[in-house]
Amino acid sequence: MTESTEKPEADPETAALAPALGPDELEEIDNILDDLRTRGEEIPQWEFCDGFLAAVVCSRRPIAPAEYLPMLLGDGAELEVAEGEPLPLLPAFADAAQQARFLELWTRRWDEVVHQLDAKVDRLDDERTYQPEAMDMRGAVASLTEEQRAEMDSDEEEIPSFGQIWALGFMFAVENWPEDWAAPRDKEAAQWINDALDSIVALTEDDTGKPEVCMFDENGPPSTSQARVEAFGEAIWAVYDLRQVWKSLGPRVETLRKAPEPGRNDPCPCGSGKKYKKCHGAG
Repeated sequence: MTESTEKPEADPETAALAPALGPDELEEIDNILDDLRTRGEEIPQWEFCDGFLAAVVCSRRPIAPAEYLPMLLGDGAELEVAEGEPLPLLPAFADAAQQARFLELWTRRWDEVVHQLDAKVDRLDDERTYQPEAMDMRGAVASLTEEQRAEMDSDEEEIPSFGQIWALGFMFAVENWPEDWAAPRDKEAAQWINDALDSIVALTEDDTGKPEVCMFDENGPPSTSQARVEAFGEAIWAVYDLRQVWKSLGPRVETLRKAPEPGRNDPCPCGSGKKYKKCHGAG
């Protein structure tokens, strides 16, 4: 038996996929957002942006950047962009180069999320499984030295729970496009969507359970409850469900309402001056 010399076919799931954002690029996008906050106080953290991105990816209707980026980084007003033309400069960005770099990094993360959510996976430890950009801030702070913690702003707001900011970003998108997230008529599909959204909403709440694990450093001090870790896993599967349900249903079809038919003795709407029964209503 001779060994085949044919090259294996490229895996369509990995072909032509841009590399995922690495630590340096994630730090870069954090720095861009920090700079944006010098011109707009409402600019969110990257974790919030990543949750928002996931929701837009899962939305029933394809939403264009000209519509969703102003909602995330601007005043919410959709940008007017001619077909094939680049996005105009959003006020929060310092210049066109900064916006272009942000969009480049954003697009790479977008493509990665789409690829992960469309992959056939059945366990969370599969390297192809979608992983939200969620950070265990409580674990990060608990892992600091006493001197480092003393240098932190004591007036800082309460440290968010693991996955909380990501979930708030996801639900921010859902709440701003309610028509696109309205329950469909199909009762089974509607139940799937409601259950999935409930799993994500659960992460927007504070983790009040007993700290048992550290998601920031496996050897770090406990900062997150086991129940929270399980809820985070359920939220990941919920994103898969939302993606698949909306894809199977397709965009919402707008039904045209038929104009009420005039009475037989009313003037005919064609403008002839005759009664409807003597004109287009005859026969």
